Amino acid sequence: MKLGDQMPELIGETTWLNGYRERVDLIGEKPTLIHFWSVSCRLCKDVMPYVNHFRDHYKGKLNVIAVHMPRSKDDVNLEKIKSAAYRYNITEPIFVDNDLQLSDDFNNQYVPAYYVFDKHGRLRHFQAGGSGMKMLKTRVNRLMQEMNNY
Repeated sequence: MKLGDQMPELIGETTWLNGYRERVDLIGEKPTLIHFWSVSCRLCKDVMPYVNHFRDHYKGKLNVIAVHMPRSKDDVNLEKIKSAAYRYNITEPIFVDNDLQLSDDFNNQYVPAYYVFDKHGRLRHFQAGGSGMKMLKTRVNRLMQEMNNY
């Protein structure tokens, strides 16, 4: 995806955990963070407390969706995904992408990866890797300020 691209439809899931969201639910009121992770990704697990803190800090001001993107055949085990979600306190809706359809729609090849969309559903920021939570926070704060100036 390129900056300014529209958020893809959230379709092709194996299942949803912790609720269900459609693209139409995410556009219009507030920005959206979609983060990709995998049960086999150590870095994802290491940074999940920061993602959770981020999610909780922006509660009510930011939509947050997790996408589980498998990296191997072992990663498609739904019980392992549920267990990891519980263990790492992933309480936001989780799109389980075992067929990699959403990952392909995003052209995403990385975990962890973070996509920030404005309230109109346009991609405003992308980053991958475990560092850079400060940059993510800066980008989301800038988006919040822009919303207040509308």
